[in-house]
Amino acid sequence: MGKKKFFWGDSSSSMQTEGAWNEGGKGPSVYDIREATETTSDWKHGIDRYNRYEEDLDLMQEMGMNFYRFQTSWSRVNPQGDGAFNEEGLLFYDRYIDAMLKRNIEPMLCLYHFDMPLHLAQNHEGFMSKHVVDAFVEYGKKMVDRYKHKVKYWVTFNEQNLYSTPLALLYGGTLNTEDTADNIHQIAHNIMVAHAKIANYIHETTDGQIGGMLAYSNMYPATNHPKDVLVAREWDEFINQNLLDAFCGRGYSKQVLTFEKQHLNVDMTEAELTEISKVTSDYLAFSYYCTGSISHKNIPADVAPNYYLTYGEVENPFVSMNEWGLGIDPLGFRDIINKMYQKYDVPIFPVENGIGTQEKWEDNQPIQDDYRIFYHEQHIKAMQDAMHIDGCEVLGYLGWGLIDLPSSKGDMEKRYGMVYVNRGNHDLRDMKRVPKKSFYWFKEFLEKEQKSSNDQTTVK
Repeated sequence: MGKKKFFWGDSSSSMQTEGAWNEGGKGPSVYDIREATETTSDWKHGIDRYNRYEEDLDLMQEMGMNFYRFQTSWSRVNPQGDGAFNEEGLLFYDRYIDAMLKRNIEPMLCLYHFDMPLHLAQNHEGFMSKHVVDAFVEYGKKMVDRYKHKVKYWVTFNEQNLYSTPLALLYGGTLNTEDTADNIHQIAHNIMVAHAKIANYIHETTDGQIGGMLAYSNMYPATNHPKDVLVAREWDEFINQNLLDAFCGRGYSKQVLTFEKQHLNVDMTEAELTEISKVTSDYLAFSYYCTGSISHKNIPADVAPNYYLTYGEVENPFVSMNEWGLGIDPLGFRDIINKMYQKYDVPIFPVENGIGTQEKWEDNQPIQDDYRIFYHEQHIKAMQDAMHIDGCEVLGYLGWGLIDLPSSKGDMEKRYGMVYVNRGNHDLRDMKRVPKKSFYWFKEFLEKEQKSSNDQTTVK
């Protein structure tokens, strides 16, 4: 019996990589109309992966990766989001996926990474609308039907729990929706319905695998004050556990449902709840960068838990902080793997992990990013401890943006990559790809992992 294959790879989104915002029949998304600021770029060019994907996949292959989580742009394959599909956009993803498979890189397809088609935002307020849920399900089924013979791993929504926070309004594709607990819960529910319909469709019609995905960060109590412990637990319940329960066939958290019935007005039908109750997950996926800390002191008494961090987040003196004020915490990574696996007994898949820093490429020499090597070393060790000491089943480890790309706020100077891309926020330059020191470290690391795996594999 052979040892099960472990996945090592990269993750990215379409709007942070592809560029070609008005090429190939693509329609506009909400990102395409956002203008550059003093410290951020616009979203029109990414790292030109639309034209340079072969080069980037070659780099992934050279590094030793065997897995890549990418995203199809909804507005590239359906310019309005709810109209006719664009065959030119679909043909691009045909070529893109084939190029991965040619290099023995397993594709994982993510359907939505915050880039709502502009038409649906302007005319329907994005995921506030049941119409947009239906449009997304049609788009998702189209992708499943077209690629099910090539793509075996799926994610519907990147970091789905962010729609249970005030970020729901931005990432859910709204333009004029008021920031209220009612609206956050409505968006979160509509998106869970969309996930359920696609997940159930994949399980009913394909041999593919799908799991829900969270942006999971431990939010530690600032002290052992009982109210700090309470708000930390309630935050976790409303933002994380509610969805994990739903992903694993348990339906929504009883605490969250009770809160909604007592305090909110959410359009939620029995048919939708039945659809959600049928959901199962083949794995639980999550992104991880850091942890945080929360205090009860400044949280108003009547605020919904979805807003606790707005008032209560404080710095944790017991973790190292990076230049962006994020608490770097490898032990938190191990803890989250355990919390999910031990409770739900479903394989865990970390599909984003990385560190963003300011970097300059000078004298044509590789950037000496020892801090990035240290970060990934520590987090990989924490993951392996969760596997080999704690008994967790983990499918793989994917870094985030291991070829430089604009950050989630559009800052090209916040670099996550092991490969430098020669562009800035306002100067596209030549976009040359230049491996950093971490590229060669990761390549050597994966060569050793592959050799070790081959040595341990036995056939009986």
